[in-house]
Amino acid sequence: MKILLFGGTFDPPHNGHMNNLRAALALVRPDKAVVMPAGVPPHKAASATPGAVRLAMCACFAAVSPVVEISDWELCRPGPSYTVDTLEMLAGRYPGADLYLAVGGDMLLSFTHWRRWQEILQKCTLVVESRAPGQDGALRQAARRLTETAGGRVLFAGAVSYPCASSDLRSGKIPRSRWPALLPEPVLRIIEEQGLYRPANAPQPGKEEAP
Repeated sequence: MKILLFGGTFDPPHNGHMNNLRAALALVRPDKAVVMPAGVPPHKAASATPGAVRLAMCACFAAVSPVVEISDWELCRPGPSYTVDTLEMLAGRYPGADLYLAVGGDMLLSFTHWRRWQEILQKCTLVVESRAPGQDGALRQAARRLTETAGGRVLFAGAVSYPCASSDLRSGKIPRSRWPALLPEPVLRIIEEQGLYRPANAPQPGKEEAP
């Protein structure tokens, strides 16, 4: 049995995430792909968007493939979300399964800074889902180091990085007028219903401004 872990903050999930998941699925062809929004990511500030809302937005990934399931496991745990702990959970839940971890190109380049990264390499195969233009050489070199010095296994899905970042959506760097082309429709609907990612002084949906 092959299990693919596809994690992230997903605040919000966008078409780049969908693109990356499709690429990883096409390469690995897993029996199950577990999409897992992070609880408290250790490498950056915690999301201001409630976990339950991010989980609801992640339902968009189910449309990619029938093998996809959405998990709230990290959201339900206290403290920081560490990938090694999630992999340990999956190994216990699916004894004998081959585990695969989807990562972006930038994650591969910083992988040796991850908590217990050597153990992660023992537990799973890394799947580099996407790469930025001009990143190929650095990625191949990083993969070679992990393989030769730590016995890691690294596969490349080869998708080109999508020109969108969740932080640029939240900050307004990408204007809302462009969002329909960048976000799955169910995600857009939740954003509007919840009044997400609006400046503090912006009127909320369904509320009148004071006269």
